[in-house]
Amino acid sequence: MTNTRKAELEALCRRFRVELIDVLHAIQTGHPGGSLSCCEIVTTLYQDIINIDPKNPDMNGRDHFVLSKGHAAPMLYINLAEKGYFPKEEVKTLRQLGSRLQGHPCAHKLPGVEFSTGPLGLGLGAGLGISLADRLQGHNSYTYVLLGDGEIEEGAIWEAAMAAAKFKADHLIAILDYNGVQLDGTVEEIMPLGDVAAKWRAFGWEVFTCDGHSVTDFEETVRRVQAHKGSPSIILAKTVKGKGISFMEGKNTWHGKAISDTDYVAAKGELEGKA
Repeated sequence: MTNTRKAELEALCRRFRVELIDVLHAIQTGHPGGSLSCCEIVTTLYQDIINIDPKNPDMNGRDHFVLSKGHAAPMLYINLAEKGYFPKEEVKTLRQLGSRLQGHPCAHKLPGVEFSTGPLGLGLGAGLGISLADRLQGHNSYTYVLLGDGEIEEGAIWEAAMAAAKFKADHLIAILDYNGVQLDGTVEEIMPLGDVAAKWRAFGWEVFTCDGHSVTDFEETVRRVQAHKGSPSIILAKTVKGKGISFMEGKNTWHGKAISDTDYVAAKGELEGKA
């Protein structure tokens, strides 16, 4: 990645964080913490890596992205709008009655959404199915699945992990938004995960690590993963829940908390001061 492209992606991430806070404050609902933590991941994928065509959302041979941690839908929608899947103004209708932008992604309503997610734990199995279907059709495409670290406490994740290793799904790339915090507290408090890398390796996966808030580190890691053959891979992307807003960072209370007027002014001040 060139320095110019790095600067462009970082500027996009700063803008997307502001847009996120604007819309969540306006509608007084949504999930700020997990959306902020995956900003660089989702933005780098959509704006720099994934092979997709907004003018032809069902293009054969396209890459696929499954937002398994579906509550981070606002960051996905902002990126889809930036790519041109729908008008940017529509982001303001998030979670409103009659809107195509549901609180969790709905593939039946919105172009660009590959799979409907909401109940945690579904996305990895779905991603495996999509990846294997592409293989059967002779496509050399990749399927990316973004997981939350609270989410991987779900048993369905590990069933899918076993199956992916069995079928040597090397075009399936899982990404863990590894922020250490879930709805009711830290992951360590709720259900300790232990050595996460060792767990995935034991299930037959190749494990990569990166700084999930560095667009260059993440992009370079994805390229290394794409070169790996013979088994599925997971990227453990270290992140901070609520990244970019000091009073939200690392706080489980901001998983799905409405943003008050006072907090909105403070958040905007921090974000725009970094622009």
